[in-house]
Amino acid sequence: MAASASPLSSFASLSISTSRKFLPNHTSFSFSNIKTHKLITPISSLKFPHSKSQKPKPIKATPSDAETIFMENEINPDEDFTFEPPPRPEGYIEPPSFDDLPPESEDEIAAAYEELYGPAYSGMSVLGNDVYVMDSKMKKATGFGTKTKKEKIRDGFEERVVQVRRVTKVVKGGKQLHFRAVVVVGDKQGQVGVGVGKAKEVVSAVQKSAVNARRNIITVPLTKYSTFPHRADGDYGAAKVMLRPASPGTGVIAGGAVRIVLEMAGVENALGKQIRSKNALNNARATVVAVQKMRQFKEVALDRGIPMEELWK
Repeated sequence: MAASASPLSSFASLSISTSRKFLPNHTSFSFSNIKTHKLITPISSLKFPHSKSQKPKPIKATPSDAETIFMENEINPDEDFTFEPPPRPEGYIEPPSFDDLPPESEDEIAAAYEELYGPAYSGMSVLGNDVYVMDSKMKKATGFGTKTKKEKIRDGFEERVVQVRRVTKVVKGGKQLHFRAVVVVGDKQGQVGVGVGKAKEVVSAVQKSAVNARRNIITVPLTKYSTFPHRADGDYGAAKVMLRPASPGTGVIAGGAVRIVLEMAGVENALGKQIRSKNALNNARATVVAVQKMRQFKEVALDRGIPMEELWK
């Protein structure tokens, strides 16, 4: 780039001179004659006098080299450009300026503010609203004066709390108090699940256990009499549960967590017995294990490859 004592006053005075090694005839470039020159070599591979020393890359000319034109119109940077807006359509009426509008009074401004955001906290209402009673919509939107409550999930499942216990965790600084909740969810149509959750509050623990129970939904095989197809036993930890089908009108004869699981599953006639442990969580999970062992008659006949009439022969 040509050295100059004074700063460049325009783009027209900017010129680029290259060596004969890259361009023929020692061409001198300026922005005014870039239009008519056909570039064969990319500018990025040119070597300028004041640039850092670098090895030139080999140049390979291809027939696909196209003519590069930077400026089609010769523009003088010193010339002043004026903006010409598009013409306005016919019948256009210019809106009045903000300063030309009549001034608003303080009562009008307060009424507009109160209509948008409710009664002000100054103790005065322009629209005649009671400043001591907040609108129910405003309470729901802002949550003012109420704790944030999660809405119950409406998916057709009912929830029953089996047990809530207070548990402690011993740490270096002392004991941490939490609550553990055992919840059973079911639709009373053959879908049931058992979940457990811990939190520092009872409500949060119940919500966590309900979510956990929905993740562990199982299907209970039922007959047309709302009972089990056959007997089954289930073990979980130290707990053991025995389940037996019953005739119509018997009802659910079971106690503790077993009864809750069977009722939430939709079982109307069944016999249940807790044999070993009395732990509510283990008994509920042992009931789930026993139910998972049951199979419908048509499934067994399909596996054996025989009709259902031959199962009892």
